Amino acid sequence: MATVAVPGLDVVDVRRPRNPSSGVDAAVVIDAEGRRWVVRAPQNAIAGAALEAEAALLGVLAAHVDAGRLPFDVPRPAGFVELSEGGRAVVHPQLPGRALHLEALGPGPGLAAEVGRAIAAIHELPPSTVEDAGMPVYEADEYRRRRLAEVDEAARTGRVPADLLRRWERALEDVAVWRFRPVVVHGDLSADHILCSADRPVAVLGWSEAKVADPADDLAWLLVAAPHEAVDAILEAYNLRRTELRDPHLETRALLAGELALARWLLHGVHTEDEAIVEDATAMLLDLAEHTREEAAEPAPVAVPAGVPGAEPADEVAEEAPADEQASDEEAVAEEAPADDDEAVAEEALADDDAAWGEPGEAAWVEPAVEDAAAEEEQAREDHEPVAEPAEPDDEPVEPDEPADGDDAQRA
Repeated sequence: MATVAVPGLDVVDVRRPRNPSSGVDAAVVIDAEGRRWVVRAPQNAIAGAALEAEAALLGVLAAHVDAGRLPFDVPRPAGFVELSEGGRAVVHPQLPGRALHLEALGPGPGLAAEVGRAIAAIHELPPSTVEDAGMPVYEADEYRRRRLAEVDEAARTGRVPADLLRRWERALEDVAVWRFRPVVVHGDLSADHILCSADRPVAVLGWSEAKVADPADDLAWLLVAAPHEAVDAILEAYNLRRTELRDPHLETRALLAGELALARWLLHGVHTEDEAIVEDATAMLLDLAEHTREEAAEPAPVAVPAGVPGAEPADEVAEEAPADEQASDEEAVAEEAPADDDEAVAEEALADDDAAWGEPGEAAWVEPAVEDAAAEEEQAREDHEPVAEPAEPDDEPVEPDEPADGDDAQRA
């Protein structure tokens, strides 16, 4: 087959490919000069149509490579051969490089940053690159609704945990998250499809799923599988290489796309009637549901609104003034204001407290210790309010009582 597709090719050996594709038979042939060639033949009409579209796209992508718009090479078809069952097989030289090792990705400049820049270069291509090859083009909301339809179909299998379905539906119904500019995406990026040298990607394979869609799709697998310390380097390099404004919801959609990939794996098993894939996808969905439940069970930081009485951090509350200073302050206040004024001030402070907590039914986020402190403060105010007693005209003014001891002053 290869010798027919490429006249003059002298094949001396045939080997299995490194990364076979679904729906396509593939082989690596070695010629008399030691050169390696990849032969790909579709298994059915659907795969045949996809292979034809990919071959057309590869011709356009090669022109972008030669013009310096892509920092890596792509397969370049060298010949075709008609198949008796329909469709055509395609032959192209095998590209150099090794499949990307995710564990080799690290923080800062290096391979991780180069991967981010390579993905950004794909997303900078004009949409006509894909559209002219007859591949799908989606608008943002259309793509969101397509994802929602996939979730609905996965739900009908009865194999997706209910809490995952609710999680996905909430995310997909938040239309603000799905306001993005559709770009050219590879659609099937993986470690096997990115060939690298020691420090950068040198080739990208597997373009059969290319489309104009959500850029988050090409980042999902990295956010899920790459070492945590490498993700920042990937995203920073990616965003610096892009010419449009930063997408504030890119990471959110990428993480969701990583989860939805399990639903698509489940549907693939259902459509192909492959029980092993169905069981594998079901197990991964159960693991994901358990993981998300554990995340939800973790206590979230308590946000205390500014101005809430007693809401200072615990270490600041502990640094109180000495008892004798507090007692002196009490005496000064008592001498300056009559008892009736003290009561008015107390009522006004309570009203301010009510205003700080908001209307009934509003959430009051505060540590339990703050509530106790507020209660003690109110009780102390009541305990130490001076009592206005009738005084004889000739009596001297009554001085307020001194606090009984340091503890009482501390509570006051």
